[in-house]
Amino acid sequence: MSFNIKNMPEAERPYEKLELYGESSLSNSELLAIILESGTKDETSIQLAYKVLSLSNDIEGNELRFLQTISLEELKKIKGIGRVKAIRLKAALEIAKRLSKPIKNEMYITSSRDVAKLFMEEMRFEKREIVKTLIMNNKNKVLKIQNVSLGGSNYAVIEPKDILSEPVKIGATRLILIHNHPSGNPTPSKEDYEVTKKIKSCAKLLGIELLDHIVIGDGEYRSALN
Repeated sequence: MSFNIKNMPEAERPYEKLELYGESSLSNSELLAIILESGTKDETSIQLAYKVLSLSNDIEGNELRFLQTISLEELKKIKGIGRVKAIRLKAALEIAKRLSKPIKNEMYITSSRDVAKLFMEEMRFEKREIVKTLIMNNKNKVLKIQNVSLGGSNYAVIEPKDILSEPVKIGATRLILIHNHPSGNPTPSKEDYEVTKKIKSCAKLLGIELLDHIVIGDGEYRSALN
């Protein structure tokens, strides 16, 4: 017979603990247990949460990190995690992801750190390379964020015409290029430097300044602008 949460001291039950001490007092497994809502006939929600977290192999101690990339199908393979629980988990993670994004109205870019902060949580866990551009006016006010390309696990096609057509269309004068490295290592490759040089040269001919090319890794970023 499995241990029932109702048999736990009230102050140690996830729901009651949150009410008494606040959400920051809960462990990862307790927070996950609340999202899962219920366990199975053989396991409590906390035991089920431990089972989910045991799949993490993050050596840096962030056992929740893998949940950003795990699929619905992978979640449903876990005994005790059915369709509803898997969907509830992915929905909660998407809410957290969206809350981490800065508000984009009247946004101005003052540094590469601003760019990294804007895209880090969105791009750091992507399994494929994604290319985006920040299109700005001469005061660095963001006019548009454009999705340019979706590549594979270690490449993305970046062509000057794809990067520059929209800035020309809307009369922008400044541009920042952003892409991620699914490996988590943000160190620019030789190809990254080469494409940056090419786009900077083409942009200059059109009266557009390429301010930077930011490469997003897992919690880190680098510039590929020479």
